[in-house]
Amino acid sequence: MKIFRFFFIIVLCSFCIGLKGQTFDDAKSLYQEGRYAEALPVFKAEYENAPNDASLNEWLGISLFKTGDLLSAEKHLAFAAQKKRTDASLYLGDLYAKTYRFEEAEKEFEKYRRAQRRNNEAIALLEEKIEYADKLRRAVRRTEDIPVIDSLMVPKRDFLSAYYLSASSGSIMPMKDFFKDASPDGGQTLYMNERQDKVYYAAGNDSTGYDLYSMEKLLNSFGNEKKLPASVNADGNQAYPFVMPDGVTLYFASTGHESLGGYDLYITRYNTASDSYLNPNQLNVPFNSPFNDYMMAIDEEKEIGWFATDRFQSPDSVCIYTFVPLKEVKLVESDDEAYVSQRAKITSIADTWKEGVDYASLRAKAKEQNTAEQGQGQKSDFSFVINDAVTYHRLEDFKNASARALLSKAIQLKQEQKRLQDELSARRDQFANGNESGTVRSSILALEKETESIRQEIAQLEVQARNEEIRTTYQ
Repeated sequence: MKIFRFFFIIVLCSFCIGLKGQTFDDAKSLYQEGRYAEALPVFKAEYENAPNDASLNEWLGISLFKTGDLLSAEKHLAFAAQKKRTDASLYLGDLYAKTYRFEEAEKEFEKYRRAQRRNNEAIALLEEKIEYADKLRRAVRRTEDIPVIDSLMVPKRDFLSAYYLSASSGSIMPMKDFFKDASPDGGQTLYMNERQDKVYYAAGNDSTGYDLYSMEKLLNSFGNEKKLPASVNADGNQAYPFVMPDGVTLYFASTGHESLGGYDLYITRYNTASDSYLNPNQLNVPFNSPFNDYMMAIDEEKEIGWFATDRFQSPDSVCIYTFVPLKEVKLVESDDEAYVSQRAKITSIADTWKEGVDYASLRAKAKEQNTAEQGQGQKSDFSFVINDAVTYHRLEDFKNASARALLSKAIQLKQEQKRLQDELSARRDQFANGNESGTVRSSILALEKETESIRQEIAQLEVQARNEEIRTTYQ
């Protein structure tokens, strides 16, 4: 213990000497080199002695902005801009744009334009900032009207602890839990499907960037690694994959694909006919923002979704939003730009709730643990009778691979059946409420026909699965 204390004191003293040895001039040099995080502690210390120094406020504000602390940066940038510090106006305008205060951004950009009107390089930089602000403004106008029912701030290293997926949705895990040689601090995740025979993950490094890969289980081990096509793996990094139970729909995060900033969330679908993926579509605001937004996961069984974001969070924290996925995309309809901006930022989750709807039960369901007991317990995903003496409760119970595949397909079709039944119910409600148009009537008939067809296919698959398992295992 004495030895530990001795070394602790030595380290602490070394740190203090190092910090003391770094002068204000050193900090300014670091700032000019773009090493804002290193300059920041000295600027903060100097500010305590000279809070009304316009130049210091500018340097401190820009350093905070560059290191992601926009909330702290605004105060210093606003002070410096009032004192006619030109660069402060540029960065303050950028900050306003990233917080969806576009009219305020325009005023600061105009200040910068007037001050730098003869500086072609500065004006070119300004035009880039304005173009980006316009891009954000267009994105905010397409803010999706999605019910956000909960939010939770968690340590970034443990963010997966906020995801409570049903067994039918597969599982998300840190890369180190699957690849033993993965970096424990890499932050990357791996998705494993419900049958536990296919995984999706990101591989690469900070120099070359990360791309998405898949791998399948061959006998008792995984292999046949495949890099997803270029339509998915664009420039930048691709990471945080999640595949819906249909095995076709892929959500992922990317810093490419013309993201709004950092990681953005995208959706694509696998085309079985061409063995390729469609060009990804960027999700709407508020799922995306000028910050890092990632790890979209939707649990169809619970009818719950989650995504992570570091917007307005400390460097070691993220916010996990829980939302209710909707069958159709609906945008926030309002001419009040300030209100739409608030919805885009998710300023208040209560503003997203539908009138008269109680979300308490959904919030409780979202936090329900997987039925699998931790460690060595058994999970019960369904009850499927094999014979009078045997009932299976999970896909892993099947001894025959063909039988397992047949029932897996039946389970997937049941999810599609539920979607169709919900849509059919909605159409019938329309008809009952007076909408007796030919379009509604024909859609009801088509949905009834499709639902019945799927019901028959499910029944046939279940019989085939049962017979195949009995034939190979119980005879």
